[in-house]
Amino acid sequence: MNVKQFLAALWQALKTYSKRFWLWGKPYLHQLHLWRKRIWKKYHLHKVFLLVALVCLLCVSVYLFYVAKTTNVSELESGLKESTMIYDTDGESAGKLYAQKGTYIDLDDMSPALIDAVISTEDRNFYTHHGFDIKGIARAAVRMVINRSTEGGGGSTITQQLAKNAYLTLDQTFTRKAKEIFLAVEIEKNYSKDEILTMYLNTSYFGNGVWGVQDAANKYFGVNASELTVGEAATLIGMLKGPSIYNPIDHLKNATNRRDTVLQLMVDNNKLSASDAKVQANVSLDSLLNDTYQASSDNYQYPSYFDAVINEAVDEYGLDADDIMNRGYKIYTTLDQDQQKAMQETYAVDGYFPENASDGAIVQSATVAINPSNGGVTALVGRRGESVFRGFNFATQMKRSPGSTIKPLAVYAPALEKGYTPASVLQDSPLSYYDAQNYSGTYSGEVPMYQAVAQSLNLPAVWLLHEIGLETGFNKAKEFGLSLTDEDKYWGLALGGLQYGESPLTMAAAYSVFANGGTYYQPHLITKIVDSTGAVIVDNTEVKGKRVVSQKVATAMTSILLGTYSHGTGVLADPYGYTVAGKTGTTETGFDATKVNDQWVIGYTPDLVMATWLGFEKTSAEHYLHGTSETVAGLIFKKVAESVLPYTKGTSFEVADAYDTGGKVLTPEEAKEQSGESTDNNWQKGLDDFTEKAKEGLTDFGNTVKEKSKELWNNLWGKIQENQ
Repeated sequence: MNVKQFLAALWQALKTYSKRFWLWGKPYLHQLHLWRKRIWKKYHLHKVFLLVALVCLLCVSVYLFYVAKTTNVSELESGLKESTMIYDTDGESAGKLYAQKGTYIDLDDMSPALIDAVISTEDRNFYTHHGFDIKGIARAAVRMVINRSTEGGGGSTITQQLAKNAYLTLDQTFTRKAKEIFLAVEIEKNYSKDEILTMYLNTSYFGNGVWGVQDAANKYFGVNASELTVGEAATLIGMLKGPSIYNPIDHLKNATNRRDTVLQLMVDNNKLSASDAKVQANVSLDSLLNDTYQASSDNYQYPSYFDAVINEAVDEYGLDADDIMNRGYKIYTTLDQDQQKAMQETYAVDGYFPENASDGAIVQSATVAINPSNGGVTALVGRRGESVFRGFNFATQMKRSPGSTIKPLAVYAPALEKGYTPASVLQDSPLSYYDAQNYSGTYSGEVPMYQAVAQSLNLPAVWLLHEIGLETGFNKAKEFGLSLTDEDKYWGLALGGLQYGESPLTMAAAYSVFANGGTYYQPHLITKIVDSTGAVIVDNTEVKGKRVVSQKVATAMTSILLGTYSHGTGVLADPYGYTVAGKTGTTETGFDATKVNDQWVIGYTPDLVMATWLGFEKTSAEHYLHGTSETVAGLIFKKVAESVLPYTKGTSFEVADAYDTGGKVLTPEEAKEQSGESTDNNWQKGLDDFTEKAKEGLTDFGNTVKEKSKELWNNLWGKIQENQ
């Protein structure tokens, strides 16, 4: 049997068995049908289904009505007209946020041809409907049934398109379409037709990064929107269907064909004569192109800081990023423009930083400056190299091991709370419960606390954490704002070996506790946000702090940390002309303990706290640092501090360097007085020693003269006797 015969036999068998099955099952199916009819009639199931459908429709309608009513449509126009502004700590304008909007102009400043073209092309019944067009929706529904998809759009009025651009996504879905209609009705209730048209034409996208008809007229034809010819206006309106494929710079042929289509639609809508349309269609579009548009980059002059402002508004206050960019907010911040400019100028000098890796990878760095009196970020640079809008910000978003900069937070501050003093003697020798060693590989047996901190010795830090208790150190570090996990609860906490790590922002905020006398403030950039109607939607002007350590402990800790820059690991980082306290930190790579992963330098005055980090974005065998924080990151910190500190009050510390007092916590005046007494005592002791030695010298000299005289007399007397 060949294949053809086999298939024929198989088909015949299927037909036979199918017929038998139908004859067998037909009575049962008939009985089922009769049962269904009885049940349907008995329980009125058609009414039940109808009721369920109506209830569902009602629920959806109520939901959409709620969405429309709770959307603040009344502030739409003001939000679209105004750009979101950033203000500094003095209330001065610092710049604008990037937004999907161009130069906003009135309808009177637009060519009448633009109005005729957009009405003819997008919404012929614009001036007669109430936000939505039944005929248009019906056409879109038919298209959906035929295509079995919502793709292709259609049916949206200009008001609906404005609602979509202002409030919704671009997805072609039933939900979005329904929301669009309800919002359009609300917009129509609040604004006139001309106001709606003005908002629409000012916020529509025309490709090549251009929004609004004024900037589009500059971009493509080098004229104002009021000066557009009929053909030019038709070209711009034609681009609304698809700016990426109908703009004349990138797709001249498509743009020409689309222009001609719009001209014909204007003829059909009695807005243009056929002869005038023909004249305009005969004009070469290529000959009209003239790009005079210039996007302003000055408005976003502090990219790292502005990025962090947007992120804070989204993450801390739950605002929508698009709303922040497009709703004309006024955002007041703690920014100090002088400090910000100085910091950015320092970071612009590549010579201050290590050379790139062999493959060109750049050594990254970030610095944060915080006002310790309230936690406000005054300046911030989040990365080196070319700025990327809302790119990764190492100053605020990074999580890296803080190294030895954690020691004052997790070890020494809680130890001071338990009664230790800067002069307390700590053990500096190998430990049985944790494998650690000092950077130098040596140890001295015992060392005073202030010296252990300044020299960043590891063994005394781990030993002291063991003495005060791991739980104590862990909890205190969290009080300083560190984001520790249970995995960080081990002896390596004393050296900064964390599972995730910290950012320069969190470390600067933590050290602010020492700078301000013991209070922790949540680090922040935003003090207030006002919407386009003048309503305050965020108010952070009254910042409340939390007491973490006492004034006594904070003062003692500062006396210790002053030694870092006077005698310790921060000597080379000490900014010329300024006295700073702080700490340095260095972390090792995971693949080679001799290679460096991160370098940290933190320094503060009573007026400002700065935290600098240096390292590669991704550490590897080819991407690691050389040297220590003192010799590399320390020099960067020094340059930053010397450029930023001139814009502070210059307040002096009220405590002396522990190195100058032998570990005693004294005011500068007390230290000076002690130093003076010590000098007087040393002078008196020196004088007494000199006098005593002088006496001894004279006695010795007298005895010598006496002996020599006696010897001389004896010799002389001997010779006289011989002559006799």
